[in-house]
Amino acid sequence: MINERIWLYQENETAYVDTYLLNAPHGGTGDYKKRGLVIVLPGGGYSHLASHEGEPVAMKFAAAGYHSAVLYYRTQTGKHTDPIEDVARTILMIRKHADEWLVDKDKIFVCGFSAGGHLAASIGVHWNKAFLSELCGAPNELLRPNGLILGYPVISATETFAHEGSFQNLTGGDESLREWASLEKQVSENTPPAFLWHTADDPGVPVENSLAFAMALSAHNIPYEMHIYPHGMHGQSIAEDHIVSYRPSGYNGYCADWTKQVIRWLEQN
Repeated sequence: MINERIWLYQENETAYVDTYLLNAPHGGTGDYKKRGLVIVLPGGGYSHLASHEGEPVAMKFAAAGYHSAVLYYRTQTGKHTDPIEDVARTILMIRKHADEWLVDKDKIFVCGFSAGGHLAASIGVHWNKAFLSELCGAPNELLRPNGLILGYPVISATETFAHEGSFQNLTGGDESLREWASLEKQVSENTPPAFLWHTADDPGVPVENSLAFAMALSAHNIPYEMHIYPHGMHGQSIAEDHIVSYRPSGYNGYCADWTKQVIRWLEQN
């Protein structure tokens, strides 16, 4: 495995990506096979980044035979397009290096949790917008993820189940951006397929966020798979003891099943 830190802009000052690239050949022939890659976006309410939703998740995908990367995107910069630009530039960078890194250009997925789920869904609904092409200096089709993996995502900024803190941190409270940030209202026939998971009694981000996004996907005939677990705290990540033992109240290891389910979903996509 190759682990390299790549800065998207100025080194040591802005967003960066930690890559985990698998370099072992399949079989004994020395014939290297291109693999899919999953970009992991930690949550943190657009105020910080939750470390337990970064590298541990990337390692799960690596163990299943996928390249992975963790994007440490910008937060609280005062410009709402900064985080999504970071994701778009990461996807563009991976596609440019696809042959070198043995990445399948048609199997680049984004996986986000909580506010990181909002960011993953944002690139899913906004990848074809002119502002992103202009920011990245590249055709929109190179910025499109091939699928979305959303763990207890923040989705809406307009309904009673909105996570107000994430909206405030992302937009500075600009009311004119509520529609743009309410992603259930931005789904179209161009949105990639999605895998979602949530707990029904999530006390941090209500499950209605995932339900609203799934309903919008269904309305536009976008394939999706969703798992709603009956109980569990917010922020479970991979839901394993060594990840969430510091916060045991509400922990439900049953939710760890999502990591097996998402690998099956990836194999179908």
